[in-house]
Amino acid sequence: MNVIGTVGLPGSGKGEAANVAEAAGIPVVVMGDVVRAECRRRGLDPAQHHGRMAGTLREEEGDDAIAARTLPRIREAAAESERGETVVVDGLRSTVELERFREAFGDDFTLVAIRAPFELRAERLGERGRDDSDSDLASLRRRDAREIDLGLGETLERADVEIDNTDSLAAFRERVREVLGVDGEGADRSDGDAAEAAEAGGDGA
Repeated sequence: MNVIGTVGLPGSGKGEAANVAEAAGIPVVVMGDVVRAECRRRGLDPAQHHGRMAGTLREEEGDDAIAARTLPRIREAAAESERGETVVVDGLRSTVELERFREAFGDDFTLVAIRAPFELRAERLGERGRDDSDSDLASLRRRDAREIDLGLGETLERADVEIDNTDSLAAFRERVREVLGVDGEGADRSDGDAAEAAEAGGDGA
């Protein structure tokens, strides 16, 4: 099994990297789906309780709770994939989660850091317009700080591979395909540039 995890601050491009993987037929497991599923199981609205539920799971089951709950999803996705056993895991946050995946998959796990400067990430999130809080610079700085407090900064530093997402959207997609080991199949859906990467910043847990 070849498991590729992604880590990055909001708006860096994790969501677009997941789109590239899916276009190539590679299954994507989103860690945040674990939290959303638990919200629904407890009768809570994921849109309102996602962050709080992620904290609750870590308090109840340990700091690696979300990673631990994600493991069966990864193995199931690999077993069902028609491409082989490569799976992308979107949304690592902490070194505890990283260690859980390294323990589970050993050398078959690769962590990919996706990086972009603050101003560019803010521009992308503002264009995406999915979350008004992200379009406010002060709010985005606070969100960055929360992510870093969870250990995302250190996790970024421990990545095996880095992708710089400051060039064109086409260049970013090509770099992602290179890391995934796929060619241009299902390639660019558009010829946009870096500013067009409003899609390029997915959420995780």
